[in-house]
Amino acid sequence: MAEIDIGAPALSSAAQAFVDRGKYQLFLDGQWVDAQSSGTFDTRDPATGAVIGQIARAAAEDVDLAVSAARRAFDSGPWRTMTPMERSGILNKIADLMESNIDELAELETLDQGKPLYVGRWAEIPGAIAQFRYFAGLALAIEGRTIPTSINYQPEGKEIFAYTLKEPVGVVGAIVPWNSPLVLTVMKLAPALAAGCTIVLKPAEDTSLTAVRLCELIAEAGLPDGVINLVTGLGSEAGARLAEHPQVNKIAFTGSTNTGRAILEASKGNLKRVTLELGGKSPVIVMADADIAAAAAGSANAIFFNGGQVCVAGSRLYAHRSVFDKVIEGIVDTAGKMAMGHGLNPATQLGPLVSRKHAATVAGYIEDGIKAGATRLCGGETLGPNQSFVQPTVLTDVKADMNVVCEEIFGPVLVASPFDDVDEVLAAANDSSFGLAAGIWTEGLSNATRLANRLQAGTVWINSHLMFDAALPIGGTKQSGFGRDSGQAALANYLELKTVCAVV
Repeated sequence: MAEIDIGAPALSSAAQAFVDRGKYQLFLDGQWVDAQSSGTFDTRDPATGAVIGQIARAAAEDVDLAVSAARRAFDSGPWRTMTPMERSGILNKIADLMESNIDELAELETLDQGKPLYVGRWAEIPGAIAQFRYFAGLALAIEGRTIPTSINYQPEGKEIFAYTLKEPVGVVGAIVPWNSPLVLTVMKLAPALAAGCTIVLKPAEDTSLTAVRLCELIAEAGLPDGVINLVTGLGSEAGARLAEHPQVNKIAFTGSTNTGRAILEASKGNLKRVTLELGGKSPVIVMADADIAAAAAGSANAIFFNGGQVCVAGSRLYAHRSVFDKVIEGIVDTAGKMAMGHGLNPATQLGPLVSRKHAATVAGYIEDGIKAGATRLCGGETLGPNQSFVQPTVLTDVKADMNVVCEEIFGPVLVASPFDDVDEVLAAANDSSFGLAAGIWTEGLSNATRLANRLQAGTVWINSHLMFDAALPIGGTKQSGFGRDSGQAALANYLELKTVCAVV
């Protein structure tokens, strides 16, 4: 394949004006400020390696200031005591402002993360807007209940009146990853705000630009000072301090399983609530009766979308032996036709991975798989001036104990195996330390139902993959974490249940 053309159209005037600032601050208690140390770090265009700007590098003392602001805003500020209608109105206002600035947000997301522009513009950012609108609605429906009791030792002539209240958990530390930064940020913020919590947000160091712009829009929407606080910085510094901070009541984290373990360990000091949406190695099963063209196209999208940098990517394919060759042929054909280039180029279908370092890691997995005996049917090369593009890759003749089969690669790398019967494929699909998602391609209702019920995964898609909605809970089992984002289940993450029992 020829070297990648990383030429791209000019940014819109709004996005260019944001980039021209060149330096981006922390947002603490309603004010934009430098880090206490005045330290910064570079954020780069992953396609070229060029520096976009300098991001404030928060350290422990900056996190302490942010948590103090969030604590004050929760304990004595107006947010949690606002009426549900008032909170709902502000969440809808944030959604309105995002909608008005959607093109700028999409360009900044692509420039900073590398994903094709259409992914942000037509999928992820509309999805983030929908999150705010959905939870604006749920803010109006946070309800306790009255409970009839069987207590029979109240004083004569008295009655028991018992009920429950749902109250905000307090100060939330939201730590989000770099693969889909804006929508994954909003998946934490929207339910936490709907519940009445205050927040300290720590975005990934590789992709902080849209978090900065989002906080500007949130402030414009009228959110009270201190309710949202932004600490950009390194995970080992800002993230670690936030996870251990004794005044933080809850951590909401999306990212790698190893980092999730570290956050869980750090949270023990004050037994803070923790939800973790972690890694995945999601199986995709193609049955003999599947629509083969649809299954091949859907399976290719499941692994190559956003360069495979998706926690629920369909990275393990199991196709019935009778259709295996046809499915693989379709996937390989799709891989060979994908247009690679700078994410801002409208023709680009596969952009760079988030960094040269991550691309090297993905390439290492491919090389390791081939050395272990896997057959490469396509792709596998690292390209581009920054060596950050990885060709879409398909590996067959893989064994269950290979690293490429067991470990999350987080790149456009598919491992594929044939199977002969349902029990065999279920055993293979469930033979993983992860349990985030799975996909099934079949025209048979019985196949779909039996497989979906027996797959060990938090989400199962049938004749589809990567189907998201603000109302649909998403999260994992096993080492893919616990707790759920999106849906009513997500709101519960940010509420405490209080029982009140009165003699009246």
